[in-house]
Amino acid sequence: MTDLLSGLYSWLTFLPRITPANLLEIVILSVLTYEILLWIKNTRAWTLLKGLVVILGFALLAEIFQLTIIMWLLEKSVTIAVTALIIIFQPELRKALEQLGSQNFLTTILPIDDRRRENGVTDKTINELVKATFEMAKVKTGALMVIGRQVPLKEIERTGIEVDGIVTSQLLINIFEHNTPLHDGAVVIQGNRVVAATCYLPLSDNMGISKDLGTRHRAAVGISEVTDSLTIVVSEETGRVSVAEGGGLTKIADADQLRTLLKNSQGTSAAVPGKRFMQWKGRLKNERKTKK
Repeated sequence: MTDLLSGLYSWLTFLPRITPANLLEIVILSVLTYEILLWIKNTRAWTLLKGLVVILGFALLAEIFQLTIIMWLLEKSVTIAVTALIIIFQPELRKALEQLGSQNFLTTILPIDDRRRENGVTDKTINELVKATFEMAKVKTGALMVIGRQVPLKEIERTGIEVDGIVTSQLLINIFEHNTPLHDGAVVIQGNRVVAATCYLPLSDNMGISKDLGTRHRAAVGISEVTDSLTIVVSEETGRVSVAEGGGLTKIADADQLRTLLKNSQGTSAAVPGKRFMQWKGRLKNERKTKK
């Protein structure tokens, strides 16, 4: 036993010494690698990546069989290829930077209580939202309601028509009624007011979203990927109610579940440690939830 321990100790002495800084670097690199792989999986980059693997395999074969002319052409085209990749991935890179810019790193790391903003959603507004949602669900009126939180939605508001009205179930139902001027697009809600209607939302590139879900659901997931907003979706085909948050889509069974979700979401956007983990979890569960 002593010989075994001494042999093990002598073997461990050949390993490099691991410091706390090394452990921190391992954690950072692991998180970055995970984020990059997740980004590739949920965008068109996954399809393009497979094409790049084919090209690299061809280059490897050219190197093995000493195809000098082909290798020379590949070496000369590297710079052009890098520029082409940046152009091809421009939409995905822009979305990734938007996600990065929307994060409040200080409040994510430190449990700072921002005392809930003055324009926080009241219980009355939550009840009006729930009432409007399920009234529209009964008659299969499609709806898309974006509830803003910490990240500003000014760019989204500018794509629509200013409303600036108090949130009531009658107003929301009237906006989304068929053949009315404001029914197409999304409404943006800040605090207790409907600030804009007929707004355009960015569509998600997540390949895991079920094909049974239409553009309305893909738009709800898209805005939740680049902001911390919460979006209520009512399906025009089935009357099903869903909520998009953190890149995930959750089916809502009844009014009580939606009311509880809206109440719990107030003041928890960026101030709660572990929110980033919940977004990862939401993204990973997105495919399973949307296929149910």
